[in-house]
Amino acid sequence: MIQDIQPLKLNNSYLCDEKPDDESIVFHFDGKNVLCRNDNENPFPILAELVLPDNMLYLFNISGKKYFLLRDSVTNIPGGFSYVDVKKFRNIEGMDRTEIFALATAYHLAQWYNDNCYCGKCGGITVPDRKERALKCTFCGKIIYPRINPAVIAGVIDGDRLLITRYAENRGVSHDALVAGFTEAGETLEETVRREVMEEVGLKVKNIRYYKSQPWGYSGGILAGFFCEVDGDNSIKLDETELGNAEWVERGNIKGQPDDLSLTNEMMIQFRDNNI
Repeated sequence: MIQDIQPLKLNNSYLCDEKPDDESIVFHFDGKNVLCRNDNENPFPILAELVLPDNMLYLFNISGKKYFLLRDSVTNIPGGFSYVDVKKFRNIEGMDRTEIFALATAYHLAQWYNDNCYCGKCGGITVPDRKERALKCTFCGKIIYPRINPAVIAGVIDGDRLLITRYAENRGVSHDALVAGFTEAGETLEETVRREVMEEVGLKVKNIRYYKSQPWGYSGGILAGFFCEVDGDNSIKLDETELGNAEWVERGNIKGQPDDLSLTNEMMIQFRDNNI
């Protein structure tokens, strides 16, 4: 999955006084696009390649390599660089898994910083806290922590068949998937599984069991994977606002997704290979 970067390891401890060196990686986002090199071997700019960057925030390090976020505008784009959609980045051929994971995690934090420039309570300007990964309002003192959105992935089983879905065309995703959705306030993860499966395909489920979790920075989320079994009638009633298709697929006919980065793909392959 996207976070499987062993033997390298993410260290996301907050170090407010950490300074970049010339080889530190610098992320700069323009909306949903990231500044990256046209050469895929070393996709992101290092400090030495940028002209007098300011307002740098330390993000994390991966086995000693330091990553920073540049929040100011880039007036002079280095030669050989351009902006690429962060979601399309994972599909670039030959891209290193560690860099994909670093980008997704950086994007999660960058969106949080950008969305909380001002305090939601009083409207005051916020600044990075010096003790922990948080933003502090300079007027009322409110502390704002990074937001992580919980969501579920549901592998619905009917004997030797798994429910495979495809998103509606307006979602811009064409590969196979599983039922998924965000957890609502006051709801357990298991209740989210029941609700999302009923809403999207009109099925009742039972024997809900946890499989594995995954950070997913593209949505600022933490995904929790569950397998469950159809309870009673297995007739699919498709919510066409969410899905373009849903069908029961025999183990041997499951294709999976184009890459092995997602929890969804791993769950499909585990079922196909009789490990579930």
